[in-house]
Amino acid sequence: MVFRNLVRSTLRNTQASSYKNHVVAARTLQEHLVRVPVLARWSSSEASIQKEDSETELKFKGHDMLAPFTAGWQSTDTNPLVIEKSKGSYVWDVNGNKYLDSLAGLWCTALGGNEPRLVAAATAQLNTLPFYHSFWNRSTKPSLDLAKELLNTFTATKMGKAFFTNSGSEANDSQVKLVWYYNNALGRPNKKKFIAREKSYHGSTLISASLSGLPALHQKFDLPAPFVLHTDCPHYWRYHLPGESEEEFSTRLANNLENLILKEGPETIAAFIAEPVMGAGGVIPPPATYFDKIQPILKKYDILFIADEVICAFGRLGTMFGCDKYGMKPDLVSMAKALSSAYMPIGAVLVSPEVSDVIHSQSNKLGTFSHGFTYSGHPVACAVALEAIKIYKERNIPEVVQRISSKFQDGIKAFSDSPIIGEIRGTGLILGTEFTDNKSPNNAFPPEWGVGAYFGAQCQKHGMLVRVAGDNIMMSPPFIITPQEVDELISIYGKALEATEEKVKELKSQQK
Repeated sequence: MVFRNLVRSTLRNTQASSYKNHVVAARTLQEHLVRVPVLARWSSSEASIQKEDSETELKFKGHDMLAPFTAGWQSTDTNPLVIEKSKGSYVWDVNGNKYLDSLAGLWCTALGGNEPRLVAAATAQLNTLPFYHSFWNRSTKPSLDLAKELLNTFTATKMGKAFFTNSGSEANDSQVKLVWYYNNALGRPNKKKFIAREKSYHGSTLISASLSGLPALHQKFDLPAPFVLHTDCPHYWRYHLPGESEEEFSTRLANNLENLILKEGPETIAAFIAEPVMGAGGVIPPPATYFDKIQPILKKYDILFIADEVICAFGRLGTMFGCDKYGMKPDLVSMAKALSSAYMPIGAVLVSPEVSDVIHSQSNKLGTFSHGFTYSGHPVACAVALEAIKIYKERNIPEVVQRISSKFQDGIKAFSDSPIIGEIRGTGLILGTEFTDNKSPNNAFPPEWGVGAYFGAQCQKHGMLVRVAGDNIMMSPPFIITPQEVDELISIYGKALEATEEKVKELKSQQK
């Protein structure tokens, strides 16, 4: 009865009937939903406000799409937030409501919602050659030009070839096949295991979901695959020992990684995959010296290093690539999202000369390299990506991000003293807020309170969309966000936080 009253009170005060729409990525909430399904409707992660139906509003309750990362009841019982148009840092729904899109879609509309040069590039290519494939030594000029451009743009270490996919998930899926192909060619059939990290996100296909370290991506899918191992999440605030510095924490995690490699047998470990900054797992930047300590271990045991740059690439962190910021020297790289500013679906894999030379030789022996997709190197997607990269370079987008990011980071981190915030973390134009009680990583709020979801709903009420994952809030605004829009973002965040603090007080009072 108390729980039911809390829910009714929450809904009444926010004029909402639910708070869920995005994938639940926070560990506490995921585990709770598995243990207590009855609470799932009230403690998952919708941040949308379901107002009373009106005759003038368009409604899509009970639509026909099997919606990704959405509970079935949400589609049948609530109206989805249906976005109709975009301009700059804003989007509008079908009912005319305007929102500051603080997540840039899904971490991806880097150049905002109406960059005319990208639209023109797509239109010109559609009018010239809307499609041709890249199989059997046939291709298109946009795909060849983009491959060359990517190899020239990525400078953290020399890359030899580019392979095109349609998404980040496909890119990371392809990484596993490439690495297996490589080791088989070298006569190392047992060197097949991959090490990823807890709370990492690498995609949702069978293989990329296995690489991901989020339980929600595994539950009831019979995942992860047995060749995937997971090592420590490098979240200093949550996992450091008392008195342990960031560098000492990094040393401990590097030792744990080496112990895992030795336990499994170095001859069985093929690759290690990591995001420069972990995204969907909660926006977790690496602790000091982390990659400096990890990379020598990989070299020591001849383990390939895959950098998942799907979120970080093209300026998100204030550098062209996350690898540039953290001194990462990968053997392979995955990218997508900002590659085309999300105007067209496209992903890419960059392969070092050492790996690509082996693939070249092996494909000659077998007669072909039998991997690819119908839309690998789609000419329209490649034309848009080429124009996006040209804009990033012409406008010096990494420097633009550096200039605006201090205002963004400092403005939000000014709220760190809030009694319901455990940590605010981030760098560049990516930031996460984690709600906990008593500012402790060990004192989570009861999942049924839906603290993060309530905050997200308040943001939406005031005209801003954020990413909600349990009691984690994530933001990664477009690279073109203006100082005035950052001020608006900070203002709405503050209003939502104030309302959420009051809601937590109310819920605590009802516990007594």
